[in-house]
Amino acid sequence: MVYTVTFNPSLDYIVTVDDLKLGLTNRTSSELILPGGKGINVSTVLSNLGVDNTALYFAAGFVGDEITRRINALGINANYISVDGGNSRINVKIKNIDGTEINGAGPDISKENLKELMDKLELLDDGDILVLAGGIPSSVPPFIYADIMERLSKKDIKIVVDASKELLLNALKLKPFLIKPNNHELGEIFDKKLDSRETVIPYAKELQKMGAKNILVSLAGKGAVLVSEDGFVYESEAPKGRLVNAVGAGDSMVAGFIAGWLENKDMEYAFKMGIAAGSASAFSEFLATKEEIYKLM
Repeated sequence: MVYTVTFNPSLDYIVTVDDLKLGLTNRTSSELILPGGKGINVSTVLSNLGVDNTALYFAAGFVGDEITRRINALGINANYISVDGGNSRINVKIKNIDGTEINGAGPDISKENLKELMDKLELLDDGDILVLAGGIPSSVPPFIYADIMERLSKKDIKIVVDASKELLLNALKLKPFLIKPNNHELGEIFDKKLDSRETVIPYAKELQKMGAKNILVSLAGKGAVLVSEDGFVYESEAPKGRLVNAVGAGDSMVAGFIAGWLENKDMEYAFKMGIAAGSASAFSEFLATKEEIYKLM
């Protein structure tokens, strides 16, 4: 079974606003509402690919209720921790203005809430895959991913971490099976500008020295690189297509990689599946379907 964890899920209100003018009333020309958060996006694409999975997440207020309703409607196993007070996030994403978005803060998560999550994670078995994805509210300590990995270290669980700077770096010593920074996140770690597949390779290898087994680096329209634990480096251009909605493309890449890995345990195949899934989501209004992904494969 694959499990995803999302600390700060959201309702993503994705809109197009033609000719946006600051200080004036603007109207949308298109609207879309989806359950969001990186782990939930991974769960959605895994389900689209026929991979059984469970989404673990925190939910608060009427927004949390709607997130759960929509997750269930997608056929994903929803397993949430109810948070008292506040509401889960609503994120506004203006898709036609260079990825402009306004993200909510989310509710405070208590120590009791964290304990409930840990209790649920204790039920994972050898052979499961756990995806720790996305940011955390300010009420959660930045070493939480490392704490989870330490708690599960005696089990044979493959852990995927898709997070930025401190969350990711704290987790490396626990040797995650896969991490997926994008080129900007990788550059931020090393204070470098990395804008090509060639430039990310040496820094991905540095993260491998720090503990990560496999490093998948996404570069949007420039493709991706995989530095794998078997010593190989795979790189590929992105498939050609028209960018429609970049929201969730990186999460789709993670889901595609996992699905490809589960299919035949081959790194190169998983890499190609990841690129196809990420690109298929970028070329679609919604997160990628199985048919869209295999067409690009």
